[in-house]
Amino acid sequence: MALSYKKRKWLSLLVLLVAMPLYIVVAITLVGLIERPPFLLELAIYIGLGIVWIIPLKPIFKGVGQADHDNPVVYDDDHLKKW
Repeated sequence: MALSYKKRKWLSLLVLLVAMPLYIVVAITLVGLIERPPFLLELAIYIGLGIVWIIPLKPIFKGVGQADHDNPVVYDDDHLKKW
């Protein structure tokens, strides 16, 4: 079942405002549990973790910034004909 545009929009907002900060805290905590690796390895770990979160959530974010295809806006130019 495909999510509607409105549901995807609200779900993406929820992910960005709630799940993303939680993911960041968990990632930093887990990396902090191991002995501090060399700088480049630590940077690679954080870059990898920064990319990994989006893979399962890509369908939610896809097309959210575009116009709503489920409920297109129709502009009525009849009111301009009076002028």
